[in-house]
Amino acid sequence: MARHATLVDTAQRWVGLVPFMLFTGLFLIAPTLFIVIGAFRTPAGGFTLQNILDLNTPTILSAYWVSIKVSFLSALLGCLIGFAMAAAMTLGGVSKRVKSPLMTFSGVASNFAGVPLAFAFIATIGPAGLITMYLRTEWGINLRMYGWNLLSTWGLIITYLFFQIPLMILIITPALEGLKREWREAADILGATRAQYWRMVALPILFPSILGTMALLFANAFGAVATAIALTGPSLNIAPILLYAQIRGDVLGNPNLGYALAFGMILITGAANTLYIVLRLRAERWLK
Repeated sequence: MARHATLVDTAQRWVGLVPFMLFTGLFLIAPTLFIVIGAFRTPAGGFTLQNILDLNTPTILSAYWVSIKVSFLSALLGCLIGFAMAAAMTLGGVSKRVKSPLMTFSGVASNFAGVPLAFAFIATIGPAGLITMYLRTEWGINLRMYGWNLLSTWGLIITYLFFQIPLMILIITPALEGLKREWREAADILGATRAQYWRMVALPILFPSILGTMALLFANAFGAVATAIALTGPSLNIAPILLYAQIRGDVLGNPNLGYALAFGMILITGAANTLYIVLRLRAERWLK
């Protein structure tokens, strides 16, 4: 009887997780396993490593390299700008009238991506965007003559910053708020300057959080596909667009090679997310 009651109590505690586990299994784990297995199979159903070897082509390697470059630069700039804004908001004495709306906006903007984001940038700073035309007609400034092109690598990086910076603010703000006042007071008593406090105390503590967040931002940009396709179409050769074209059957014509392409993306984003988790656990030891 006691054992039956224990089983019922355990089932009641876990029943709330069933919907989440069901969705995770159906829409994350099962498709991932299907892709991984497909990367090592031939169209006839046999197992092979040829799909992985076929990734070593100039087009696919170039797509991976451009994706890594775009993701790294957008993550780096997102970290620098987001950290500066979060530090000013948390440690700079910004009033709650500014902090609360900024945090709310960051929560919304960090999830604003895809076609709406691409259209917003095209309508604002695209070739015929509002600001582009205003500068050209009112001030005689032709952004194209200065090298600006939204439908380019740097255009994609600038667009990604719209959700990378808010995501950095949301993640790094709790870490900044975890810096204890006693550490600053101890540094002041020992005669340390503000720069010495940041260089020798605050930044070493925050470094795992910053580096881990940068890894997360890298994975976030590397997997973004809807924004890239809506903004640049097939003109920019990056891994998500190449994979999308493969799914539609426009480029490679080999579904299993497409699985291998997706498998490579899973490895890269998985490595970035693993690095984020490890560094986050390391940072939380200091900020408890």
